[in-house]
Amino acid sequence: MKVLPFKIPKPEQDALIFQIDQGDTFYEKLHQHEEIQISLIVDGSGTLVVGDSVNDYTKNDVLIIGSHIPHVFKSDNNASKNFHMLSLFFTRDSFGSFFFDLEELKELHGFFKRAKHGFKVTSKLKQIKILFFQLEKETKLDRFLTLLKILKLTSKSNYKSLSSFIYDKTYTDNEGQRMRNVFEYTMNNFQKEISLDVIANIANMTKNAFCKYFKKRTNKTFVKFLNELRVEYACRLLQSDNDLPVVEIADQVGFNNMSNFNRQFKTIKNCNPSEFKKTPY
Repeated sequence: MKVLPFKIPKPEQDALIFQIDQGDTFYEKLHQHEEIQISLIVDGSGTLVVGDSVNDYTKNDVLIIGSHIPHVFKSDNNASKNFHMLSLFFTRDSFGSFFFDLEELKELHGFFKRAKHGFKVTSKLKQIKILFFQLEKETKLDRFLTLLKILKLTSKSNYKSLSSFIYDKTYTDNEGQRMRNVFEYTMNNFQKEISLDVIANIANMTKNAFCKYFKKRTNKTFVKFLNELRVEYACRLLQSDNDLPVVEIADQVGFNNMSNFNRQFKTIKNCNPSEFKKTPY
């Protein structure tokens, strides 16, 4: 299945799509699609932006991204190059307009409520992982039955929301291209200084117009988004390399001022970098 920016074309006869992504990276363009996406990260790690929020992803994560939510996976260049993800794609109407409204499927309603903002599953992971690994060899009917089992498990699991705000209008192709360019440039260059003049130019807008445009579509300023991206990457460095000094990590993620790094880190993570480094994960 070819994934296009902001659109996933649906094969004519398939109500449920099973996809295997394997290679040097995942698809690194900001995109959205009508289908709800349920993914198991078999291998790989990096940054996941969903709606207005910056998250991380790593091996064994189970992630659900709701219909029409803009998102992008940015692979960690320092991680294993064997990126591997298994995904199911379907819409709420894939099996009929009222299928998921049936009384027998009432206990799945929690899944669709959570999916509106995307969520990461934090319990029942072993059971879900087993079901995902069955999918490749299953018939289409068995995949459908497996989907229902996964929906039941994820409806009852503990979870963490992936986004707090979702723009309530589907992006046009032009908007999608503009936001994709902004996200792609930012995620590739956040370790350097990025001025508002530079990023506004990437969006082909004046600085003032860009600031209003970005805030309306993400519910946060570009500077806040940039700081969240930097802090999320700093967290991975703090967890993966105990010998790397905090001051060096601050410099690596784009903060040229240690006090600003500490302030932004505490604002976003509710603790300072040194405390975070000592926290078991």
